[in-house]
Amino acid sequence: MNVTFLGTGTSTGVPVPTCACGVCLSTDPRDARLRPSLLLRWNDASVLVDTSTDLRQQALRQGLTKLDAVLYTHAHADHVFGLDDLRMFNWRRGGAIPAYGSPRTLAAIRRTFWYVFEDVEAGGGKPLIELHEVEAPFVVLGRTVVPIPLHHGTLPILGYRLGRFAYLTDVSAIPETSYALLHDLEVLVLSALRHRPHPTHLHLARAIEEAARIGARRTLFTHIAHDLSHGAVAPTLPPGVELAYDGLTLDTP
Repeated sequence: MNVTFLGTGTSTGVPVPTCACGVCLSTDPRDARLRPSLLLRWNDASVLVDTSTDLRQQALRQGLTKLDAVLYTHAHADHVFGLDDLRMFNWRRGGAIPAYGSPRTLAAIRRTFWYVFEDVEAGGGKPLIELHEVEAPFVVLGRTVVPIPLHHGTLPILGYRLGRFAYLTDVSAIPETSYALLHDLEVLVLSALRHRPHPTHLHLARAIEEAARIGARRTLFTHIAHDLSHGAVAPTLPPGVELAYDGLTLDTP
C-alpha cells in the first residue's frame, strides 16, 4: 500500500494567519502544513482519510484525479470541510463515493452538510456520497479496515488500521482496549501537536511515549502546529520516530 501525506498541519494550517513566528516565516517547505488528510493507494484504489479544508489544493498538488472511498476519523471542521470538493470526483467516477465513519461522525456530517442529503436544488451540483456506519472491521476495495477507538478530549473518534499500517490523528488518549489492535505495526502515524501539553491532543513528549509503547518499526508524527520546527525537532527524536511533512510518500504492507 502506498501512503501520501496530503496535509500534516493542525486546524489552522501552517503558516497561521496573523502569526510572524519563526515557523510561520520559515523557508523550509516541511514547515508548510496544510490541514490533515491522508491518501492511501493499493492496486487501482484511491482512498482518502478525511476530506480536509484544503482538499482542492491537495488534490491539485498531488494530481489526484480518481477517488474510490473516504474514511472519516471525526467531524471537526479541518477534517470534513472539504467534503463539497468531492463533487469533481463524482463527475469523474460517474456516481456516489462511499464514506465510512462512526455513527456519531456520520450524524454530524449529515447536520453540517444537510443540503447533500436533502432533496433541494443542486445549483452548481452537490457531492454524492453513501454513508456507511462502522463499529467493527470492514472491507474496502478488497482490504480489511480496522477501526481503532480513540479519545480526542472527551470526544470519541476513530483511527484506522490497514494491514501493518495505522493512522491515529487528533489523539489525546488511547483506550486500554485499543492497544491490542495496534500490535505488530510496520508504520504508525500518530498526532503530536506541540511541546506544551494540550487538553485534546497529544503533545510531543506524550506522543513519543505512546510510540514507544506501541512499538511500530517506524512512527511518523502528524497534525503538527506552528510550535514545532521540522529542522529543530526532527534531529531530537528517538530512532525510528520522525516528523511527517506534506507530500511525504511511503510504502507499507
